[in-house]
Amino acid sequence: MNSIKKYVAECIGTMVLVLIGCGTAMLVGCDRDINLPGYILTAFAFGLVIVGMAYCVGNISGCHINPAVSLAVFINGGMTVGDFIAYIISQCIGALAGSGLLAAIFGLGEIKDKTGGFGSNGLAGVNGSIAAGLLVEALLTFVFVLTILGVTSKKANHGSFGGVVIGFTLVLVHILGIGLTGTSVNPARSLGPAIMAAAMGNTDPISQVWVFFVGPFIGAALAAVCYKFLESEEK
Repeated sequence: MNSIKKYVAECIGTMVLVLIGCGTAMLVGCDRDINLPGYILTAFAFGLVIVGMAYCVGNISGCHINPAVSLAVFINGGMTVGDFIAYIISQCIGALAGSGLLAAIFGLGEIKDKTGGFGSNGLAGVNGSIAAGLLVEALLTFVFVLTILGVTSKKANHGSFGGVVIGFTLVLVHILGIGLTGTSVNPARSLGPAIMAAAMGNTDPISQVWVFFVGPFIGAALAAVCYKFLESEEK
């Protein structure tokens, strides 16, 4: 039963992340050249969701709500293979549910989606360069996941402020990444909107979604290995 509760918590957390984060982007737009307020609002929307969810489901599932984070925790021995797989499935279901709710809200309200693809990620900001997209996502995920590992380490002493630190780090990577790839650093967050966009006739996001799996997974794996080395007590 406890395992099921963890999976449900991950599903709910990821659903809320997509609902609020991608929903904000869809509502206000986040064009880096002409819409700075929307750009910043979207960055804060994603970060503040993490803050809220960290204190909501963190004590139940650890509040990964991100397959890349789960991969890093798995590499560092913090979860079993079964939990790792179940977490990723739960997170992807949650992301798709969040995108479905956005489709219902924007459809019923006849509201224009200012992103054109349910807040999905893409390579337009890097002029279609797959290499640049992979590099951006790997680097931003590395920074984000390394911060999470440091904050949640048993040696850390951040008291009750860990969720705030992690949330504002997500704001930080979004400030750079939105104008480049839309900032994924989270494969589930990319998959849900891409599937929903494809269902509505826009297949560009789903054709590029693999970039937002490979990049974040590489960044997360590097962060896990790096942090394990840095935290090691061996001389």
